[in-house]
Amino acid sequence: MPFSPHYPPPPHTLPPPRVLTQFFVFLYCKCLWRTLKFMTRKVTGRCELQRICYNNKPGARRTLKIESSLQFSKSELLQSAVSIPPDSVEKAIDDIMTLKRINHDSNPQLGISLQASLLQIVGYRNLLMEVEKLRREPYDSENSEHEEMLLKLWKTLRPDTPLTGRVSKQWCEIGFQGSDPKTDFRGMGLLGLHNLLYFAEHDKATALQVLHDSLQPRQRSDCASWVNPAVLQHNDCASAPSMKDSPASLHSLIGDRFSCKMSKVEWEKKKFDKAIGYSFAIVGINITDLAYSLLVSGAMKTHLYNVAPEMPSLMHFQQTFCYLMHEFHKFWIEQDPCDIMEFNRIRSKFHRRVLKQLNNPNMALCPHFSASDLRLVNLCVISLPVIYTCLMYLPSSAGHLTYASTSILTASHLTSASTSILTVSHLTS
Repeated sequence: MPFSPHYPPPPHTLPPPRVLTQFFVFLYCKCLWRTLKFMTRKVTGRCELQRICYNNKPGARRTLKIESSLQFSKSELLQSAVSIPPDSVEKAIDDIMTLKRINHDSNPQLGISLQASLLQIVGYRNLLMEVEKLRREPYDSENSEHEEMLLKLWKTLRPDTPLTGRVSKQWCEIGFQGSDPKTDFRGMGLLGLHNLLYFAEHDKATALQVLHDSLQPRQRSDCASWVNPAVLQHNDCASAPSMKDSPASLHSLIGDRFSCKMSKVEWEKKKFDKAIGYSFAIVGINITDLAYSLLVSGAMKTHLYNVAPEMPSLMHFQQTFCYLMHEFHKFWIEQDPCDIMEFNRIRSKFHRRVLKQLNNPNMALCPHFSASDLRLVNLCVISLPVIYTCLMYLPSSAGHLTYASTSILTASHLTSASTSILTVSHLTS
């Protein structure tokens, strides 16, 4: 029976746009992309991994492309390379070069580049498992190690104030919700405690400053419209409104009379709002959740592949947390919230800003402090031309660093600069 023009056609007669998009993506990945790879290899004489290593500088840009190439390869050997244990990386590199028929002697740098990137890839997976293990481990008040970490956190943040008891209202002074902090760790487990303690120990000055600011009342931005009652009593309170005054003048005088009746305590309460602060420990646990989500989603790969020369470790994750705590504190002040009820909105806005930064493959979320044993993640706070100038004026005995200064100028990541900075530090110390 033919369709009547007065009735719409039955549903699903045409595939939805999403299905068409998936079909074209499948067609590209299965046919066009592989054909393009084959033709490019015939023209250049190099496989895709060779082209990635030779055409991209070390760091996130190179490692992300290598990871994508391995995952979408039709070879099971290449697909499994991203999930091998770290001690099997060297063997995997040999197998890959044998499979691709690449001569080790004529391509010595290729094996080194592949090994560094593959260590970053498998290291990220191991870091994710380590962080997940800490997150799933609940705080146990019967565990002496857990209790020791918690008490150490108090002593670090409140060195001059002894704790009256394990269960005490004093815990609210560092931002816990109740008298027993263990209930606040239910969401992120031991991971939240590890991050807070690392922040307090390795960036103590900033942690104490953030804690101090979170407890202090802050002057409201709208306080300029309030006038000191003492000034009003001296100037305007004796004057009575006249019928000759304009309505605006009458309204102003009535407002002044109302302000004159306001007590000094009420005026100070309007001037300062204690709710503008936040709970330090609770926000730290919340920022731990933010850092965890960045790690799980893979957004943190950009940062970690740029700052970790080989395998990212828990230290790199904790340093990222310290950076996020410091930046969120500044962002909170910049946003000038009316009260703590705006926390979720500001956190979401901050999360979007961090994600936007991490979309840049050259981005590294570098902490402002020198907590890294590698002194590697702090390089972005130093201008690269300044580093280059320092290297240029090194004594002649350090002439072998010429190649390193060039790599600093040309590399947008931090990995190639690490050896140079470590060597310079050794020479100047």
